[in-house]
Amino acid sequence: MKNTTQPVLAMILKGYPRISETFISNEIRLLEKRGVKIHIISMRKPREDFTHKSISEIKAEVSYLPSTLEGCLEELFGSSDHDAGLKDTRYKVDPDFTIRVDKIWDNFRKTGNEASFKHMLQAEYIVEKILPGSNIFHIHAHFAHSPTSVARNTSRLSGIPFSFTAHAKDIYTQAPEKITAKISEAKFAVTCTGYNCKYLEEIAPKGKPIHKVYHGIDLRLFTSDKDYSSSAPYEIFTVARFTPKKGLPTVFKALKVLADKGIDFSYKIVGDGDDRESTLAMIEDLGLSKQCTWLGTKPHEEVLELYRSADLFALGCEIAANGDRDGIPNVLAESMAMSVPVIATTISGIPELIDNGITGMLVEPGDYVAMAEAMEKILTDQALRHSMIPAAKQKVHDIFDNRYWINILADVYELYGIKASD
Repeated sequence: MKNTTQPVLAMILKGYPRISETFISNEIRLLEKRGVKIHIISMRKPREDFTHKSISEIKAEVSYLPSTLEGCLEELFGSSDHDAGLKDTRYKVDPDFTIRVDKIWDNFRKTGNEASFKHMLQAEYIVEKILPGSNIFHIHAHFAHSPTSVARNTSRLSGIPFSFTAHAKDIYTQAPEKITAKISEAKFAVTCTGYNCKYLEEIAPKGKPIHKVYHGIDLRLFTSDKDYSSSAPYEIFTVARFTPKKGLPTVFKALKVLADKGIDFSYKIVGDGDDRESTLAMIEDLGLSKQCTWLGTKPHEEVLELYRSADLFALGCEIAANGDRDGIPNVLAESMAMSVPVIATTISGIPELIDNGITGMLVEPGDYVAMAEAMEKILTDQALRHSMIPAAKQKVHDIFDNRYWINILADVYELYGIKASD
């Protein structure tokens, strides 16, 4: 039964739940603890067959949108025919519906863009099927691409204001003018790194606010009393999607350098993705099959155990050919909190978390020789480990506690009248 008294914040997500987006589920969970009532609107159903345990703590109602153009047409008009809407009986008798459908068809005729057409139809689905009786008074989208397009369209059709959080790929793989247009219509925008914030402020219309709110991690979930020392055979660990921006080839080539020097190690990688075959083939081609183990995708509890046994965490982030890049990968903060020293690259917001030589090691993207040298130093220099590991833990506690940042985010919402009920 839908709540008829408390205002509801709608969250439009690309998918829910998603194993790789714990930062979003943690945000929702913590906002609910602050008293904010949330309705999740997901653009597609989950693709994984398991979730993190924290998902079970979320109380929000969840609605799933039709995820295909044909599904949208069928759900709204009873036919997958593009012209079905023009034949819908409501089009003739309901003035509000007529105006909204006119906007949708005009948009499609002007652009011919089926993705934009689908986003308009998904917005109409929200207006028709989800908003009535929901008490939704504001819409917030996570990611500046398609979820924000749906949020903006819903706002245009319903008059309900919207805002959005921009993360990484969604910022740098679309034309700046498209993001500028979205910022201009949004009530406000949030992003998760200072690097992103600077870029968005440069392209935002004058006077439009961009708020920096780090994702943070739940420090209560990432605790370790492991010994700071290390000895061979060393255990090296990575958690990453198999996608170009993660720079996994740099990590693998660095491991090859270590192997050629006779350094005794094992390497485990957790993750999956579209580039799985080429990624795993590279391990084979480099002759690293004996040292390397791919574990697939794992739930939080199993990843924690892998952190506890690791001597080093490595990630080779880079800017992909299409402009895609990371913000600050949460796995770096998790490793630091778990007393696992990290090596990464100077890309994007990563230097906001890692001070080179103090709280971790940074190399230039693609420089696998420098990464191998840094790996060897972290693994073998015990004095460095005993200074770096506690400094890294302190840095995470100082700037990446999600309980602190969720209060900052809640304060941002309250600036615009979005707050928990009294």
